[in-house]
Amino acid sequence: MNIHPFDIIREPWITEKGTKLASAAKYFFRVHSKATKPQIRRAVEETFNVKVLNVNTMNVSGKWKRVRIQAGKTNDWKKAIVTLKPGQKIELT
Repeated sequence: MNIHPFDIIREPWITEKGTKLASAAKYFFRVHSKATKPQIRRAVEETFNVKVLNVNTMNVSGKWKRVRIQAGKTNDWKKAIVTLKPGQKIELT
């Protein structure tokens, strides 16, 4: 599967837990659901000019929501936790 690096990384996932882990050089990203760990590593390295130490991924299930009478489900998505080598960081703000 050939995907451009800008298509693999959908958006940085900024949460309270993510901002705490940013001091430990760990960053959360919302990524393409078919992307593999090596593809995510390469995309982060090319996009932000950093060296990646480790990539952890997880598939997040969509939640059931209800608007008035109609019930529906939000989309499933994939989250990646990227650990950088010591001394490197990404400016997301």
